[in-house]
Amino acid sequence: MLVAGFPADAFGTNCYVVATAPGEQCVVVDPGIGVLDRLDAVLAEHRLHPAAVLLTHGHLDHTFSVAPVCGARGITAYLHPADREMLADPAKALSMDLTQLFGGRLPYTEPDDVAELTDGAVLRMAGLEITVDHAPGHTGGSVMFRMPGAGSPWEAEQLCLSGDVLFAGSIGRTDLPGGSNEAMLASLRDKVLPLADDTVVLPGHGPATTIGRERVRNPYLVEVAGSGDARPAPARGL
Repeated sequence: MLVAGFPADAFGTNCYVVATAPGEQCVVVDPGIGVLDRLDAVLAEHRLHPAAVLLTHGHLDHTFSVAPVCGARGITAYLHPADREMLADPAKALSMDLTQLFGGRLPYTEPDDVAELTDGAVLRMAGLEITVDHAPGHTGGSVMFRMPGAGSPWEAEQLCLSGDVLFAGSIGRTDLPGGSNEAMLASLRDKVLPLADDTVVLPGHGPATTIGRERVRNPYLVEVAGSGDARPAPARGL
């Protein structure tokens, strides 16, 4: 199994490429701002052919390059319908400060072909079997992608691309339009905590971690596991 990840030019957003092996089809997860050259280099290095783009949520730092990546290859972008409006108009999910920061300075286009993700769906593409977990809170349409990890660099039973639901030591912010601290707590309790300790987490920002490590070290998971409540997360990403 081949998993390659690298940070985008803005906000340190992780873009991932996942394939069964070099020379095969792959999926691209969260192509953010300024990733095109590095993505092309990764694809060329491993002789990979993208079959689809998977989006963990609709924020611009995760979706900015989705149209050129899909358009150049005639492939589909997958997104939860609760975030579909963000893909058409990213400003709907930005704070006033961020809207002013981006306003008129970054060319953005919507991909031509967008398919909906649903909770519990199993996507079979590029030789992979990917389970979708709807985990709202950071946005209404935030999802995590789980897949078997045998043969990956971590030799894990399971990989989880967590987007901005879970980070090493933290969780996604809930203070932007569409965010909900209550929904985030439910997602942490119902979607994250039941995962096996040896699940390797590949987050939308920052380094990889494991569920077992986060279960004992992440203050938000500790609080949710202990009391069902947790303080709002600090601002990170968009």
